[in-house]
Amino acid sequence: MFGVLRSPFLHCGSRSEKVRTLALESSGRICRIAALSGPTPLCELELDSTRRSAQTLAPGIQTILSRVGWTAQQLELIVVTQGPGSFTGLRIGVTTAKTLAYVTGAEVMGVNTLDAIAEQAGQMPVWAVLDAQRQQLFAALFTAGTGGAPTPFFPTQIIDIDVWLGRLTPDAAVSGSGLAKILQRLPKEVAVVHEDLWNLRATTVGQLGLRQYQGGRRDDVWHMVPEYFRQSAAEEKRAK
Repeated sequence: MFGVLRSPFLHCGSRSEKVRTLALESSGRICRIAALSGPTPLCELELDSTRRSAQTLAPGIQTILSRVGWTAQQLELIVVTQGPGSFTGLRIGVTTAKTLAYVTGAEVMGVNTLDAIAEQAGQMPVWAVLDAQRQQLFAALFTAGTGGAPTPFFPTQIIDIDVWLGRLTPDAAVSGSGLAKILQRLPKEVAVVHEDLWNLRATTVGQLGLRQYQGGRRDDVWHMVPEYFRQSAAEEKRAK
């Protein structure tokens, strides 16, 4: 069953002639889909977390297209989180985005998950973090670039939690779902972005991808792949 995210700007509305964008966020436990007309969000869905993304993503796309009155062939841009994040979620999301782009002729864009978390935080500088398991984080530090857009100062890396905690300074805020397990260990002087902004919205993914697209960036539907930033457990075992 699908549900609308409870947020003031997430609603179903009318169409416009701006770039019709579909955004997929499948990097975490909960998958989200958004439809945007230009940068304006029209509708966002949060899919049932008790079911696999592979089962809910395609029906969810059909649902959101129906709600905004679009056909798949009217899509002009499809944006998807490319990584880091859940191996399975990223694989399903990227594969779905590429397949839909190929079938409809829409452009496809992959965005870095931590870039989008920093975008959503709305303040700079900011650390964006995700849980990488094994007492580690996926982490990146962002500062304000051209027009205030987040620019990586410390690019996406896997870092031990203890090492990351030692790098925190009072001038940089922190955000991202990776904070959930370590919130009590954060230095008191470090600013924490509101918890409502830790989990990435598909709307933010779409807005970031659209800005990069309008800035001239393009991804190749044939060559775009998930960016895991680490080997899977099976790959590491084979390497040993």
